Amino acid sequence: MRIDLDNYREILDTLTRNKSRSLLTGFGIFWGVFMLVSLIGGGQGLKELLNSNFEGFATNSALVWAQPTSKAYKGFRKGRYWNMEYRDTERLRQRVPELDVISPILYGNGGSAYYADRKTSIDVNGVLPEYQFFNSPKMFYGRFLNDMDIAQKRKVCVIGKKIYKELFPGGGNPCGKFIRVDSIYYQVIGVDYNTSGGMTGSDGSKLLLPITQMQQVYNRGNTVDMIAVTGRPGVVMTSIIPRIREALGRAHTIDANDEQAIMVFNTEVLFQMMDSLFRGVNFLIWLVGLGTLLAGAIGVSNIMLVTVRERTIEIGIRRAIGATPRMILSQIVAESIVLTLVAGMSGILFAVFILQMLEMGNTEDGIVSAHFQVDFWTAIMAALAIAMMGVLAGIAPAARAMSIKPVDAMRDE
Repeated sequence: MRIDLDNYREILDTLTRNKSRSLLTGFGIFWGVFMLVSLIGGGQGLKELLNSNFEGFATNSALVWAQPTSKAYKGFRKGRYWNMEYRDTERLRQRVPELDVISPILYGNGGSAYYADRKTSIDVNGVLPEYQFFNSPKMFYGRFLNDMDIAQKRKVCVIGKKIYKELFPGGGNPCGKFIRVDSIYYQVIGVDYNTSGGMTGSDGSKLLLPITQMQQVYNRGNTVDMIAVTGRPGVVMTSIIPRIREALGRAHTIDANDEQAIMVFNTEVLFQMMDSLFRGVNFLIWLVGLGTLLAGAIGVSNIMLVTVRERTIEIGIRRAIGATPRMILSQIVAESIVLTLVAGMSGILFAVFILQMLEMGNTEDGIVSAHFQVDFWTAIMAALAIAMMGVLAGIAPAARAMSIKPVDAMRDE
């Protein structure tokens, strides 16, 4: 289809002849594209916000903890309380070789941390350096715990984002400074900006200590509250959970089939559920967006039919002086494409602007918590969809225009 400068002038003249009608018609396409792009970008941002609750968690991982038994076993009554032990980590390593990282966790009873005249609430956790392979930290300052911290039972800590903001409101690197927890001073060695809730504190209120130091300070002995594990590459965590229960059940005289006593939270299943959820959300986004866009295209087609009816005499004169059906077809389809493209591209630009505002609202300290944007190829697909809608919207009016005979047009009033 060849469109020269005169054709563009004629298209512009036709569309601006009735500005109100063109604007209202284009608004249907504008709104459909805006809804489609906004929903896609917003859905992506919402997914990232939900995923941030489990940010850094290994996808093939699990958390294991003890609860009262729900079955009587080998002379022990139902409802018996039991605790996992530090050496359970070695038992799991020996009996379940498919496990990669095995990291015990101790929980404190909450409390407060102090620096100068400032105070904040905290969740104290005792972990090993291997814990970072289960829940990856996002170090803003300093470093994570290391093997020397564990071996020497150092009084050091890694603080969360919320603790850093409230104890050090002036900003700056807090590493090397001492904060007080209860009556003990700990040296800050790192600031972790991973604010995922998970099982180890939420909203950046976690304070991580070497597990050996926490065992000594809180008189926890050999017990652990939870064990975090990850599978080796290629290992499906669901397939080895029964063996985890069997290894712990054998050591503590618990029925390996007592799922309530040996609780296992499989993050692999959680991530699969979230993926399935967002696949459904994405399908609904495209369904609603394309449906709205189609409704706008139908509106364009109807208006173009009205325009063709109004221009019956003009089209008849064109036919009489030698215009071919193909020229008439090109003119009508081109008008439809221009109208839909202008309105559609305006919708894309406005949607990108709104999404950029949302992204800026979710940025703190230069870190974007969620990207409310669409990628390049999605925008290209939307533009192609607009062009296709323009062609489809112009076909019916163009067919109507091609069917007009010069003699009949001259009789039209």
